[in-house]
Amino acid sequence: MPHRVTTHVTPNPSATSSADRMRLLPWTGAAGQPCYLSGDGNGLIAHLADDMEATQLGLAGEVMAEARRVLVDRSWTPGELHLLAAQLNESLTRVHRIAVSRGARLPSPVAAEDLDAPAGEDDEP
Repeated sequence: MPHRVTTHVTPNPSATSSADRMRLLPWTGAAGQPCYLSGDGNGLIAHLADDMEATQLGLAGEVMAEARRVLVDRSWTPGELHLLAAQLNESLTRVHRIAVSRGARLPSPVAAEDLDAPAGEDDEP
């Protein structure tokens, strides 16, 4: 039977370095709680999460293609529409989770005052 990592850790929002940030993983724990991973993003679990995200994004693309086909044909049954809605909901939930996870790992935006020239360059002689 395959192993599933279901570690639940509370993220540290005050973490400043990428090694201190918690990564939201693309799966949940047994009770549906979010799973997080700490580290530099180079370990086995991080690579497993990367692979799972790629698979989930690929499956979402397939569901979108199926939705286009069903909607273009205009010959769907209520059961087909219900199944399609359920599949789209599941895909959107996964893609949203990936977007939240990746967004949280982006560097903080640079403040406008930080974009100014370093001290001393603006000084007049």
